[in-house]
Amino acid sequence: MENRDIFDRIMGLRILKPFYPIYHQHKEILLYLFFGGLTFIVSIGSYAFFEISIKLEPLIANIFSWIIAVLFAYITNRIWVFENTARGFADICKEISSFFGGRIVTLIMEEIILYISIEILSVNSIAVKVIGQIVVIVSNYFISKILVFRKRY
Repeated sequence: MENRDIFDRIMGLRILKPFYPIYHQHKEILLYLFFGGLTFIVSIGSYAFFEISIKLEPLIANIFSWIIAVLFAYITNRIWVFENTARGFADICKEISSFFGGRIVTLIMEEIILYISIEILSVNSIAVKVIGQIVVIVSNYFISKILVFRKRY
């Protein structure tokens, strides 16, 4: 019997069955967009909390929100989006290292966007964070697809 995850079972419901062929054909990207959207909410929400409630500087608030969002993204991407097959301590450590390494690259991109927009151009930090997150989500998909969760045969 085929191994079906919760999303396959949801899409198998009678009301959603007509959409199953599209879902099945584009499952990875649809789940990435879904979990990317949730990661976006986690990132923006935690950023707003750190910057507005705790009153951290925007670039510091961004680093703390990045930590939370990346942990969330790793778990969801590994389990549902890319259905990774890495097994064993060494393989998983390598996967985690490349995932966080790729995310550090996009953190630097986002920090530059935030710095220029907030400190130099005086743009609203939440608006800039939203724009930065769009750039980050797209970049992270390609990093994850090509470098981190590539199919190992």
